[in-house]
Amino acid sequence: MSDFELLDPSGVPVGGDDSLTAGLNPAQERAVTARGQALLIVAGAGSGKTRVLTHRIASLIRGREAWPSQILAITFTNKAAAEMRERIEGLLGASAEGMWVSTFHSACVRILRREAERFGYGSGFTIYDSADSRALLKRIIKDLDADSYGFTPANTGSKISRLKNELSDADSYTATMNASDPRDRLFAEIFRTYDAELRRAHAFDFDDLIGQTVHLFRAHPDVAAIYQRRFRHVLVDEYQDTNHSQYALIRELTKPVAPADAERLVPPVRDAEVDGTGAIPGASLTVVGDSDQSIYAFRGADIRNIVEFERDFPGAEVVKLEQNYRSTQNILSAANAVIGNNFDRQEKSLWTSEGDGKRIVGFTGYSQHDEARFVAEEIEELHRSGLAYSDIAVFYRTNSQTRALEELLIRSAVPYRVLGGTKFYERAEIKDAMSYLTSIANPYDPISWSRLLGVPKRGIGPMAEAHLANFQEAQGVSFHEAMLRAGELSFGPKVLSAITGLGDLLSRAARMAAGGGATDDSDSEKQPAPVGDLLKLILDETGMVERLREKRDPQDEARAENLEELVSVAREFDAKNPGAGLVEFLTEVSLVAAADDLDDASGTVSLMTLHTAKGLEYPAVFITGVEEGLLPHQMSVDEVGGISEERRLMYVGITRARQQLFITLASTRAQFGDISVAMPSRFLQEIPEHLIEWRQSPGEVTGRGGTESRALNAPRSGSRPTRSGGSTNSSVTFGSGGGRGSAALAEPASGNMQSALDKWRERKRLAKEQQAAGGGFPNLVGGNVRDNGDLELAAGDRISHEDYGEGRVTGVTGAGSKRIAHAVFESVGERKLLVKLAPITKHE
Repeated sequence: MSDFELLDPSGVPVGGDDSLTAGLNPAQERAVTARGQALLIVAGAGSGKTRVLTHRIASLIRGREAWPSQILAITFTNKAAAEMRERIEGLLGASAEGMWVSTFHSACVRILRREAERFGYGSGFTIYDSADSRALLKRIIKDLDADSYGFTPANTGSKISRLKNELSDADSYTATMNASDPRDRLFAEIFRTYDAELRRAHAFDFDDLIGQTVHLFRAHPDVAAIYQRRFRHVLVDEYQDTNHSQYALIRELTKPVAPADAERLVPPVRDAEVDGTGAIPGASLTVVGDSDQSIYAFRGADIRNIVEFERDFPGAEVVKLEQNYRSTQNILSAANAVIGNNFDRQEKSLWTSEGDGKRIVGFTGYSQHDEARFVAEEIEELHRSGLAYSDIAVFYRTNSQTRALEELLIRSAVPYRVLGGTKFYERAEIKDAMSYLTSIANPYDPISWSRLLGVPKRGIGPMAEAHLANFQEAQGVSFHEAMLRAGELSFGPKVLSAITGLGDLLSRAARMAAGGGATDDSDSEKQPAPVGDLLKLILDETGMVERLREKRDPQDEARAENLEELVSVAREFDAKNPGAGLVEFLTEVSLVAAADDLDDASGTVSLMTLHTAKGLEYPAVFITGVEEGLLPHQMSVDEVGGISEERRLMYVGITRARQQLFITLASTRAQFGDISVAMPSRFLQEIPEHLIEWRQSPGEVTGRGGTESRALNAPRSGSRPTRSGGSTNSSVTFGSGGGRGSAALAEPASGNMQSALDKWRERKRLAKEQQAAGGGFPNLVGGNVRDNGDLELAAGDRISHEDYGEGRVTGVTGAGSKRIAHAVFESVGERKLLVKLAPITKHE
């Protein structure tokens, strides 16, 4: 039987709605039983919308109001679609077979494959994923020499995606662009070439799947009529997150079928399907969503789709689900108070019958480290009280905020994972910047040198890299000196200039790091330059941050913020360790980065951005960085509707908490390498005072002058870290460089290019193996930062902690760098300490 035949309802069990409405509150029951052309279910956070949606579908089928094949249910993720399908099958069993429950993209692929011949494609057309699209755009940009105008696969692909989601193509863009702007003309050419290449390959990208389906329906009303007749009930979840093309698809699917088109349908229409004019009425549309949780405008989501639903579908019924089954009333009252300040929303107020619960806990730190210390200690307190680590989540607005949180969680031996992102020191842009610092400290390290050559791109290709590396090995010199002597090799003027310029920068930075200043002035004081100054020099002269910002892409903006956070890391290290120098900084970072993979039987604490938190819930939630400039983010201030969306983001964060909510901020925060005053967020001031129990309020911190930080790694007055040997200048042992004293590199002159490249690749492979075996930064000896890797502890041992004072070890778990000492201190009680990093001393 064809999928397009209307299924015979015989065999569908007949039953009343009692079993499907039992246990529902009045609003939920109305959402399940309401019938009409259009229904908007305004589903507040935690109000049971998935249950309502699945019971509504089951009610339609069980009551024989629709065949399963006449129902199209749309979700945004495959996971949500699978969950909805599983729930419906649990209610109906095999009777649910034939129903379409899928994402927008999956539904459109099925339609396009069936109708491919209508637009000159075969049913086996290819679907390009994001990597395929980037590769194609990269080739087009290179062919058109568009990179010289600042075009990249990332920013070009993002703009093309936005246009396609607005159902625009290259021709419509060309008709409205500024023809006198060469960048606009060049983009139009890239766009047109990109689409032409897709057509030539018989391929669609993801944005095409929806847009082409809309164009198909509009160009071929007879095709649209097939699906408009088939799907008599269209249900859409998370409607507030739909963009224009998705909205247009829904409008096309729910249009009535004109009499002329209805007459041509096969099988022929029955009398029961048409109205008095011979037309097939439009499908019934049910949408579920919450304008208060519309937080994806940067992805093209249009909040107007849900806010203006009643205008788009006159006579639509609206059902509000306001009873919350997730959170306590104090949490919901705070959420209501915050979101009530937005005007672009359907009015509703969440409530629960579960009681007030605990008050929200507020804390203001003196710095982001003080804030992170509070979070780490409260997590440990929650864990000791019986809460599993997996029941705790920490939210933040930007990924750059994770660095202080990760560092304090590691030092407190709290297992964690970063959802939807990468740990701070594992991010590509951080590794890029660190490769410069590592090469400055060790100019013989091939891995860091190889990485920095290509970041940012400067025209030094693999062959030039191989010639330089082989020359360095043959001459027995450092990579920096080899670059300065690149004139001895047969490079073209452009490549030679790039190599010597970079070599000069690295050499100047190395002199600064060694205490000689940026020049060879022998009278300069032999004091190692602050690490923050070295990093700032590298970022300024390479333009790494500026190049990221020029792309005007949200992801590249986040990468720029991460680099600025790394400058803050270096500045903080300089302040706490005056004169320590680059080697100690690299060693400390290496220790922290190598110890961040703790594990625990009760799972891990989840760290994520507020955007990632959408759809999740946890018994205990921390919302950090609730400050002006972070939440709301500084980039939202000048955007139309920006503050409203940031407020919705805060609302989403609050409503993820089930039992306990912690809101934290700092009075000062390191940004761009400098310490700046942080103001409490306007959203924090919108929460009624009686709902928050302040452990330390903003006023208390200001009153104390910001001088009483209690962070675990805060320096004590009159003290500074002790370094082995009593010297602030660290010794560095470098690899030999493998020089054999040969006078010159023969291979460039001989023309044996592949031999040079293969030799360099093998050398890099061996270097990586050595690095992996030894851990940390290659060929680097720096034992001057605390590393208790060899400290043996056992139950009963007495220890001293720099912050907690005297204590006694009660047990040791884990192995190697992940050993954790469980100790009881007279001042703070029980604590867990990561032995490798903890500032402890054992009493013999």
